[in-house]
Amino acid sequence: MTANKTPPSEMIRVPTVLIPVVRHLAKIHRDGHTTALLQGLQELITRFDSTVELEATSELQQVDEKLGQLETHLSQQDQLVDTKLEVLSKQLEKIERAIASGKYNGGNSRSRRSSYSYQYQQPPVEIQSFANENLAQRLGVTAQSLISERESKSEKEFLSWSRNRDPSGLGWKFQSQDGLYYPVRQ
Repeated sequence: MTANKTPPSEMIRVPTVLIPVVRHLAKIHRDGHTTALLQGLQELITRFDSTVELEATSELQQVDEKLGQLETHLSQQDQLVDTKLEVLSKQLEKIERAIASGKYNGGNSRSRRSSYSYQYQQPPVEIQSFANENLAQRLGVTAQSLISERESKSEKEFLSWSRNRDPSGLGWKFQSQDGLYYPVRQ
């Protein structure tokens, strides 16, 4: 006999607005229309789920649009950064050229060289000529940058530039006939 006994109903909390609806559902259930009630609830839930899906889909579309706008904005920012980096790179190049040409040495390198040569007098070594790679190594630059400096400067400017970079303070002149650099003493 205890097996046929119906279990006690569970108490659940529902929002105040839904109390009349829940009471009506409980009455339908007590009247024995449980199967019809369950089918009706299932249909209602299905319709509710499909509208929620549609709302979620439109929300996802809005999020997708916002992401697209954000991607566009970020790509524009990347292009601005690239442009600014190019400008900075060119400015650094100019500064490097200016430093290499001796414009920003403050005159100190000349006085250091001359004090060094007074302290340690050695017999002078006669230098005849240098090829591009050898002079580049002596001046502490690459062969390509030596050529670039020679081509971008006048003969007098190149002489001054090379004199500022040479460890012995020699200036260098290029002879196109044989492709060699010759020292120019002051």
